[in-house]
Amino acid sequence: MDLRPAATALLEGEARALLTRLNRVKPFALHETMVPAAAPSAAAQSAIERFLREGRSRLRNRVGAYLEWLAGPGGDQEPEWQQHQFSLLRWEFNSVLTHFDVFSEAVTQRSEHDVGVQLAGLDVAAVDALITPGTPLADPPPIICYLARGPGGAIRRVHTRIPGGGRSPVSLIRIPRERMVGYGIGSSLVHEVGHQAVAQLGLLGSLRPVLYDIERHAGTAAERSAFRYWGLTLSEVLADLFAVGKLGIGGTLGLMAVVSLPRRLVLAPALDDPHPFPYIRVRLSCAMGDALYPHPQWRQLSALWATLYPPHRAPRELRELTALLERSMPRYVRLLVGHRPPSLSGARLADLMPRSSRTPALLLARYRRWIRQPDQLRTAPPTLVLAVLGQARAASLITPEEESRLLGELITHWALSSTLDALNAVSAPRGATSHDGAAENRQPIPAHPAERTR
Repeated sequence: MDLRPAATALLEGEARALLTRLNRVKPFALHETMVPAAAPSAAAQSAIERFLREGRSRLRNRVGAYLEWLAGPGGDQEPEWQQHQFSLLRWEFNSVLTHFDVFSEAVTQRSEHDVGVQLAGLDVAAVDALITPGTPLADPPPIICYLARGPGGAIRRVHTRIPGGGRSPVSLIRIPRERMVGYGIGSSLVHEVGHQAVAQLGLLGSLRPVLYDIERHAGTAAERSAFRYWGLTLSEVLADLFAVGKLGIGGTLGLMAVVSLPRRLVLAPALDDPHPFPYIRVRLSCAMGDALYPHPQWRQLSALWATLYPPHRAPRELRELTALLERSMPRYVRLLVGHRPPSLSGARLADLMPRSSRTPALLLARYRRWIRQPDQLRTAPPTLVLAVLGQARAASLITPEEESRLLGELITHWALSSTLDALNAVSAPRGATSHDGAAENRQPIPAHPAERTR
């Protein structure tokens, strides 16, 4: 009995059903309600919608080509081969839905009362933290922040692979919900932005060979072990350096708030973890801050951390590891801040930081001036504001309650100002845009393997 007509009819119906379900996947702009100030930037929205639209368009055209194939030569193919071709379509259909889900949470949260506007304000702060004229960071990618449970943040950098295939058209930054809006939000945000900066500047590629060379030529086993560990954790250390460089002591205080865990977790390294274990991570952050912005506050904060988590309470093996890492720390920090990656055209990593405006004395002076002239707070760059408030908090000049209230108001202001600036900007004439149903070159269905030999 020839079952090919029945198989063709079944698979034609399934393919048409795929198109029906695909047509129900609408652009975010058609089903997400949010106030204008909560919306992601136009660049971010455009990049996401274009990415998703192109995926839907490719799939729609592939389904159309499949239906044409079934109505023609494919109807004479074996049911097994017809089913194989349909299964590939279903695979791509699920990838399209996966891509939608990757961005759905970040966009949907913009509809939450207050939260949406605060996230838009963090988008503005993230771009301000990343943009650096005269470097590869001069033109930052679109950035979208969103909230998630848990104590730590994360980033899906632009152009990195995403579930379902393809590469992300934007940077997605996950912020711990427990930090909104409170102490340490700036540290989490700028640390994640730092990962994007590290990738764009190619710092891992330029620094890892240096660390490997030090490890290979180390004079002692202890030094070799120390720089092997620094090589393992380099990515997170560079992101911490970026946070301290942009925020001053606020970057370290925010880090402390994240890693203030039970002692067994703070004093317990995992040799396969890219993060330095918390005790040494905070000590290293203080050392990097002291190298960039020399001041007694860093040594005081480092000593306080050691008082909160006495290293002598750790197991002997960890005490030995901690000691050798701390002995190698001065050399390591000098290497980091003095590194001259090719991407910076001879400049040092330290030169990437706004050091002329982030010294403790200047930050405190600016805070005292802003208290007398609060309007200046609203016109200052977001990362400078975060650095000033962090320094004021370290000096006990502002209470946690006042800092949270003020920061919440400022984040909302950044979102509103960015929205109004975009609305007031003179728009260039818009070019024609493609649509989901636009004609594309359809890829023919491959012939059955048996046909290829004919």
